[in-house]
Amino acid sequence: MKILVAVKQVVALDDDFEFRADGKDVDEDFFLYDLNEWDDFSLEEAMKIKEASDQEVEVVVVSIGPDRVDESLRKCLAKGADRAIRVWDDAMEGSDSVAIGRILAAVIKKEAPDMVFAGVQSSDYAYGSTGISTAGYLGWPHAAVVSDLKYTPGGASAVVRRELEGGTLHEVEIACPAVLTIQLGINKPRYASLRGIKQAAAKPIEEMSLGDVGLSADEVGVDSALSRVRRMYVPEKGRAAMIEGTPAEQAAKLIEIIREFKGE
Repeated sequence: MKILVAVKQVVALDDDFEFRADGKDVDEDFFLYDLNEWDDFSLEEAMKIKEASDQEVEVVVVSIGPDRVDESLRKCLAKGADRAIRVWDDAMEGSDSVAIGRILAAVIKKEAPDMVFAGVQSSDYAYGSTGISTAGYLGWPHAAVVSDLKYTPGGASAVVRRELEGGTLHEVEIACPAVLTIQLGINKPRYASLRGIKQAAAKPIEEMSLGDVGLSADEVGVDSALSRVRRMYVPEKGRAAMIEGTPAEQAAKLIEIIREFKGE
């Protein structure tokens, strides 16, 4: 039995940074990389299922990106993942979340897992669409924003609890194999042990190219993207001020501010 966990190496920024000359992204010199927080919970959920099962369960982590992504994959190996796969080709540069879903689906077809977990969203772009896109390309059932999961390895179905708007919870039974996007708080992710870190350093990371997953260059990258970044900028900051005086004076000042805002 196999669970595949899709993970992403995300970008974080310090307070001081600069945009690229084209204004479409931050200059890479200011990037800080780390494993996506949501994916940490996805991996932990897979590890919990593995450790509670009487049968053998293999946990495979998959990420799409260049060599630097190996660092995040080794974090997953250090926490107990059995195998790690990194998929990359220069033609994938600029792929949007839908194209990433296409690539992940191609890997999943080769690996033939029983379940696929992904984070609800990434902490850098927060599109929240990669897992759903993956399910669409596979033609598998899917459930998003999963906050609780009851699943027995090898079972024909799973029971998931989803978070909906306004604090509403939705419990549903879903046929397997399925793609589940995991929400923060479903569990408590573990820390990697020193032994795990040492073992992860010695484990190989499998590499796949476009040809290995059966895709062509025109199916990925900027030209295949359904959405594109036009520009990136820091939004203007609002301002606040205390209104002093008596209640009547405060009310008069407030009316003046509202009229000014409306252009009266």
